[in-house]
Amino acid sequence: MLHSASEILKQLDSGEVTAVEVIGQSLAAIRASQPTINAFTHVAEETAMQAAEAVDADRKAGKTLGPLAGLPVAIKDVLCTSDMPTTCSSKMLEGFIPPYDATVVARLKNAGAIVVGKTNMDEFAMGASTETSAMGVTGNPWNTTKTPGGSSGGAAAAVAAGTVPLSLGTDTGGSIRQPAAFCGITGLKPTYGRVSRYGLVAFASSLDQAGPMGWSVDDVAIGLQAMAGYDPRDSTSVNAEVPDYTPAMAAEDVRGMRIGVLREGLDQDGIRLSRTRCRNCRSRVTAQQVLGTDLLRHRTLRSEQQFVAIRWSPLRVSRCRRRNRRCRVGAARSDVFAQSRWWVW
Repeated sequence: MLHSASEILKQLDSGEVTAVEVIGQSLAAIRASQPTINAFTHVAEETAMQAAEAVDADRKAGKTLGPLAGLPVAIKDVLCTSDMPTTCSSKMLEGFIPPYDATVVARLKNAGAIVVGKTNMDEFAMGASTETSAMGVTGNPWNTTKTPGGSSGGAAAAVAAGTVPLSLGTDTGGSIRQPAAFCGITGLKPTYGRVSRYGLVAFASSLDQAGPMGWSVDDVAIGLQAMAGYDPRDSTSVNAEVPDYTPAMAAEDVRGMRIGVLREGLDQDGIRLSRTRCRNCRSRVTAQQVLGTDLLRHRTLRSEQQFVAIRWSPLRVSRCRRRNRRCRVGAARSDVFAQSRWWVW
């Protein structure tokens, strides 16, 4: 099983393993897990092996290789790939092969990563369980009767199953972070504009972002380092220097680091967390305090307050303004409306 991207890269660099061996392990793991997990919509065995052979040949010849040379990666089937289908897990796009790679895919390839396949997702990313895919349901590798989350459920399951050490998902309202949590891996939604959206089939363009998924924070940082950066083909891409994330990963001293803790996540009865899980969460919080981190306890809106915030839409406010009168709502509702961002959407 393939887990740590950083460890695999070290083994490749030292010559302990070859790219052909690593890709062979990845493809074998996909074949073994696909019947029960169904994480992939397309597997590119032939092209992946050819790319691995090319990496080994270049390494043997002493050529300069990219930082991800020989590393197998999987791509969510909502990102364009010029050498394999991009279907968004929909029959409507069955067999469609784009004429270009998404920028993030091209950057991973330029860094030497080898794409072994496209991963399953909720159709057109509209879902949170990977159960709405036209290509079948994806199972959670830890328990195939459970959901891996979504919409990047296939990308999360592929990593959790050990088929690839790194995958690429997309996140609009949680579609990287939620499946990463469901599958027990690490996922990151980058700051909007840090990563190009060019070649990403849009769900909500003002929120969509592609991001890496891996076993550890180190692996996710490796992926982000390769894919981040300005892209003139994306008008929302931020023209700012990409920092080196490696030093932060190597730092052992976490004193002064600020970590936010949602109080309701541990205390609210409605969430129904088991006592064991609450105890484990609290012990982690205590451990971070011992290490010297600065914990900030945040409060979130209660569910009934969120409902009120959603109900008071911009349309209602504009109607009140046209009639030259204030909307009369209770003090509690006014506070919620002022705090909430839902109305902007």
